[in-house]
Amino acid sequence: MWKHINKKFTRRNRFTRQCIGEAILFLTHQKGFEAVTVSDIVKKAGVSRMTFYHYFHDKTDALNNYLLEIINGYLEECPETISLSMLQSRERIRHALYYFDRYAFLFITLDEANLYYLMINAINEYMKLYTAPYYSGSLYDLYYYAGALLNVFIHWEKDGKKESVDELVQIIERRILNS
Repeated sequence: MWKHINKKFTRRNRFTRQCIGEAILFLTHQKGFEAVTVSDIVKKAGVSRMTFYHYFHDKTDALNNYLLEIINGYLEECPETISLSMLQSRERIRHALYYFDRYAFLFITLDEANLYYLMINAINEYMKLYTAPYYSGSLYDLYYYAGALLNVFIHWEKDGKKESVDELVQIIERRILNS
């Protein structure tokens, strides 16, 4: 899953792959993931089929890559090692919610297309690769936290963000402290 995030990609390569990911999202939002074809994707992204297949096996592979690019952006903003206790701090929860909010269209579109599993796989992989090495507890603690945070965020977005980010942070903190 993480094979595409590679230092050999240039800024142009990254831009091309992001255009493909954004095209898939837009088309999925318009007509549903199953109805989207590679021909639709390359036309919308302005790339050739050869370019698409140079980077990806299929449209699911391209979406996985797009999610990983978003995770890379998060890592660039939070470059230090992150333990679970750091992730559960008020500042990190707030930052995660604001960061996710930048990509609300992605999260909601994937959720509505019944592609939640792509998001949870990506966030679990993040936990395994970037948090687990600095955490002495069970990997299941990390999966639990990641799934809870993602699920709360998606429902908050879908419900119209009635609570402020700070109210949501307090709700999440209460759950963490009571677990």
